[in-house]
Amino acid sequence: MTDRDTSVISSWHAHVYFDAERRDAAKAFRETVAAHFGERVSLGRFHERPVGPHPRWSFQIAFAPEQLADAAAWLTLNHGALDVFMHPNTGDQLSDHRDCAVWIGRSHDLDLRAVGG
Repeated sequence: MTDRDTSVISSWHAHVYFDAERRDAAKAFRETVAAHFGERVSLGRFHERPVGPHPRWSFQIAFAPEQLADAAAWLTLNHGALDVFMHPNTGDQLSDHRDCAVWIGRSHDLDLRAVGG
């Protein structure tokens, strides 16, 4: 196993997955995330279709490495019925999505072709 330097992590993404049935819950959760974290995170678009490697509808929460412990703990305790896919951004998209990912809730199969797989 390689000992990788964590300084290669420029940021983290958490992708909150939902479907038509959980759309309203996802919208409400997005508002809760915004209220809780404020400017410590950046919220991406609310996609009501699969985008990139993500097999479900989703929205993205981007945050700095210094926010990882707080963001992961809060998402773990507050995600409800929504699933969250979290990964670092190191410059190696395939590895970030395939090898370095963390799931909160249920995991889903990604379309890794979208990130070089």
